[in-house]
Amino acid sequence: MRHALLVAVALTGTGCARAAVESRPASSPAITPEQTPVVAPAPVPVTPVTTPATIARRDLKVARDSAADAAALDSLQIAVPDSLPELNLDTPTFDLNVAAYAEHPRVQYYVDYFSRRGRERFQIWLDRMPRFETLARDRLSERGLPGDLVYLALIESGFSSSAVSRAKAVGMWQFMPATGKGYGLRIDGWVDERRDPIKATDAAARHLRDLTERFGSYYLAAAAYNAGAGKVGRSLDRMGATMGQGDEPLDLSSDDAFFSLADTRLIVQETRDYVPKLIAAALIAKSPTRYGFEAPDPIEPFPLDSVILSGGTGLDLIARLADVSLESMRELNPHLLRLVTPPGESYAVRVPAGSAEIVRARYADVPAAERSAATMHKVKAGETVATVAKKYGVTAVLVRSAHRLSTRSRVKSGATLFIPV
Repeated sequence: MRHALLVAVALTGTGCARAAVESRPASSPAITPEQTPVVAPAPVPVTPVTTPATIARRDLKVARDSAADAAALDSLQIAVPDSLPELNLDTPTFDLNVAAYAEHPRVQYYVDYFSRRGRERFQIWLDRMPRFETLARDRLSERGLPGDLVYLALIESGFSSSAVSRAKAVGMWQFMPATGKGYGLRIDGWVDERRDPIKATDAAARHLRDLTERFGSYYLAAAAYNAGAGKVGRSLDRMGATMGQGDEPLDLSSDDAFFSLADTRLIVQETRDYVPKLIAAALIAKSPTRYGFEAPDPIEPFPLDSVILSGGTGLDLIARLADVSLESMRELNPHLLRLVTPPGESYAVRVPAGSAEIVRARYADVPAAERSAATMHKVKAGETVATVAKKYGVTAVLVRSAHRLSTRSRVKSGATLFIPV
């Protein structure tokens, strides 16, 4: 069901499946003791000069890095190794039922896989995690969920907000369009809030809460997050219907029910392996050096600061007001697809931590005519999307996308188009 890269590519998402290839992992890595991470001194902010060339290089770097993410995420193989590494639990505590299933063969396989063949990309994902982990744990806790469900984002996208799957699941939590909209995420030609780390994380927490209330098990909820609630519900009903009087009693709302379901062919292989991947990721993330990884360096958490701005405001202007680069503003606002706030309405823009007041004050001093990065065009008789786009030096594809117009759509005389400039 999954994963083609658009701007960046990711692992499985809600209702999505990933293709798999048979392979055999190497033996388990040597285990080294935990080391205390060294906190590096905070870097001195530098405001680089942004040019089209630097933006192009940055986009190329992002594309290459995302392609590497995609290759690693898509290579979480469906395979049974000849031998399994010995696995001993470390001292960390978990708020998921990790201990009961840590020695399950598929869990051991993915611990070995992440530690060996997937090591390079998994290390990058671990390094990204501190940027978003506190936010995610807080949102999950607010919904009464285990904080360790944060590791779903690790196996879904490697904590990449720009991840896009083959099935068009998007963002850190890999929402499909219908599910994202169902949880209040805005998706149109100007904004895709599945890419917003804050709003998407809140939506994911609410979705997981609903799934947990339906199925009664965090692992069944995780499986439903991957395959869809309907599919998991029907599969549990079929499994329950086949259980006879002589079978050992099984609570179909328990974590054990997931592993019993995974022993059947009622769910696809990728969903059968989804929870083992989650448990393996939790084991490694809690004790990275034990499995041969470097402990992530402490980094600043994703900021919650924002400023409400008028429609059509460009991120380049806000970058100047905040004394940061345009690339920094893009990283904070990956959901603003055109690098401008949606025209015709006010919208909140993420800004660097502690800068909201100064940005708000400086913005108030900017003349209204100099704030907009989108110009308004009233369509005249005989004009088409293509002729309007050519007039402003942009592509027709950009104009259609910004207004959610298909290639067959025609614009009427008198209609208003906002052109990102």
